[in-house]
Amino acid sequence: MSAVTDILLAPDVRPFAISAAIMLTLGGIELLTMIIGFSISELIGKDFSLETESHSAIGGLFLWINAGRLPLLILMILALGVFAIAGFLLQGIAHSAGMAVPVTLAALAAAALSLPAIRVSSRGIARIMPRDETYAVDEADFVGHVAEVSIGPLDQGLPGKVRLKDVFGNWHSLVARASPESTPLPVGASVLLVDRDAKSFIAISAPADLISQQQTSHRA
Repeated sequence: MSAVTDILLAPDVRPFAISAAIMLTLGGIELLTMIIGFSISELIGKDFSLETESHSAIGGLFLWINAGRLPLLILMILALGVFAIAGFLLQGIAHSAGMAVPVTLAALAAAALSLPAIRVSSRGIARIMPRDETYAVDEADFVGHVAEVSIGPLDQGLPGKVRLKDVFGNWHSLVARASPESTPLPVGASVLLVDRDAKSFIAISAPADLISQQQTSHRA
């Protein structure tokens, strides 16, 4: 254990160890907040965009790694993780060859190697991650649709999350809570979105005939 600690605290890998620690901390906080029915990424903005995206090299770089297609917090966690892995691998290879790469040079090399990996992985994550909104569909149109509870259960306490697919095949993750007249709705339950207030959608248990209709339409 002490040997592992010595390696992680060695000066030549310290930037990568710090990046890994920050990544694990942010990831742990996000996971805990999601368990209680809310995501910290929503507090700092669901998406990241740059006003000068087409007028600066930095803006172009952020666009190149798909900033704007992922929540800012998720992109930060991904970037920190890729940077840490690249740095540890680089220094590990150097050590196995009996070499010592200066920490500044190693950090710059790891950052350069990380950019293409961040671009590829962020694009893949963006394709499978449900989005809270899209330019093609107004969220108000989701009232009357059947969704599935993804974070819950839904009750009259803290809101949870439901997911549904729009007519274009895009998945959406929506904040929701149970109607005051409804019993708690567990994770995995099919629910009908019957209303929406300023904070969330209102859901009830979905009637069996609507669930059947939805399954039929998805197969079609």
